[in-house]
Amino acid sequence: MKIYTRKGDKGTTGVFGGKREDKDSPRIECNGALDEANSTIGLLRAKLGAEHEWQPNLHRIQKDLMDMMSHLARPSDSTKENTNPKPVDGASFCEQWLDELEAGITSPSDYFLLPGGNEISALCHVCRTQIRRGERRLVTLMKTDPACVEEYIISYVNRLSDLFFTLARAEMDKAGVAEEKWQLFLYKRKKKAVTEEG
Repeated sequence: MKIYTRKGDKGTTGVFGGKREDKDSPRIECNGALDEANSTIGLLRAKLGAEHEWQPNLHRIQKDLMDMMSHLARPSDSTKENTNPKPVDGASFCEQWLDELEAGITSPSDYFLLPGGNEISALCHVCRTQIRRGERRLVTLMKTDPACVEEYIISYVNRLSDLFFTLARAEMDKAGVAEEKWQLFLYKRKKKAVTEEG
């Protein structure tokens, strides 16, 4: 079987159920952004090495993204059933890992940070920003096909960006690399101003 079909040569692509949509439709833009993020997570995993402690969780996230993308590829008016799993516990899975990571980081998260530090930390930030783009595209898709974007998907994707920010910090902390701080979070600045006034 050939990899090419020529069906997309005029700017459309197939979606779940057999319909075709423009390649720049909200649905395809959304899945494209999440696919980019998933590919970068794959690069991160390759850089980490097979025995790294993050591998099982990152592997799960990659599979969950594939499952969610398959559900996003199904228009809500499709009569064909999608039997792929729905990772409805994705947000709570992220929260549990976030709590574990934050418990091991020696400094609080009070500042906006300049992405970078070392290669692993920088890759985590690339994952974070690509996931944020995927989230923005999810919101666009919600406006055109709201029933397609189930609540667990938007919650999971929102939590993933927090997770990759914290993974970047955990890597920096473990490597003993100083974070490059930009400025205090707004609520911290307000708290500091109140304290100084008092």
